[in-house]
Amino acid sequence: MLDRFLLQGPEDARFTILLAHGAGAPMDSASMTAAANALAGVGFRVARFEFAYMAARRTSEVRKPPPRAETLNPAYEAAIAELGASGPLIIGGKSMGGRVASMVADDLHRRGKIAGLLCLGYPFHPPGQPQKLRTSHLTGLTTPALICQGTRDEFGTRDEVAGYDLSDSIEILWLEDGDHDLKPRKMISGFSSADHLATMAKAVKAWAERLPV
Repeated sequence: MLDRFLLQGPEDARFTILLAHGAGAPMDSASMTAAANALAGVGFRVARFEFAYMAARRTSEVRKPPPRAETLNPAYEAAIAELGASGPLIIGGKSMGGRVASMVADDLHRRGKIAGLLCLGYPFHPPGQPQKLRTSHLTGLTTPALICQGTRDEFGTRDEVAGYDLSDSIEILWLEDGDHDLKPRKMISGFSSADHLATMAKAVKAWAERLPV
């Protein structure tokens, strides 16, 4: 059984980033571990946590499906309270984890509880169902947000997202040929996964340093 939080990065970091996992993979998946390592490597304190349904998979042979994303909002807020970050906090996550964070962000930001929102591969729509958008709450989002997205992400490509009505508070970092895990095809793009993770981490650092905290 893993601890409630996976923590890494400098304990005296100016910013803490709290990350939740995607719908189908745990907080210690290869994708989340690589992203957390990259962020910690540029000076962030990074905390990862799991929702109860995912944590239960570690001790049960029954693989429960993920619940509807909006039902996880209270669990995300509880994780923030339990973490008790002393300095500026950025919330977010991988795919569904970032989506849940985006749904609780504005209330927390208004109350001064968080400084920003970071989404790694936002699930703008289910794969193969571009008409089922998950963007209605992003139109009026007021929290400073950074979405890091691969240009060929099946949950929202660059061409698709260009047509969405998104808040001006949202910045998007496009990673060439990246998939939903931000991984490119090196033979096609010339970039490696390590290249994209380094670019992501540097961009997050530059963005965070502009946040009004």
